[in-house]
Amino acid sequence: MRDARHDLERASLGAVGISPDAPAELKVFKSGQSLGFPLLSDPNHKVASDYGAWGEKSFCGKTVTGIIRSSFLIDAQGKVIQAWYGIRPEDTIPRAIDALEGARSR
Repeated sequence: MRDARHDLERASLGAVGISPDAPAELKVFKSGQSLGFPLLSDPNHKVASDYGAWGEKSFCGKTVTGIIRSSFLIDAQGKVIQAWYGIRPEDTIPRAIDALEGARSR
């Protein structure tokens, strides 16, 4: 997301990260990464659960409960246009731009 900042701007998209980490941890992480977008804390997993991004997943050959890497394209009214679960970070922006262009052409 950080490295695609210019692609986001060209597509008139904004980004927000949501993590189960505490605000203090996110502040330290963000300052070291030069992200350029807000990181929100979701320590009780409420938002992640509501979006289907918290649950069982495979990690190092074990089943664990945690964040399911996900990306959502949400319009200005809060409607989810597209959701991707298990998405690789490098695929997030291209897929969002493709979906946005498809939605605009309808």
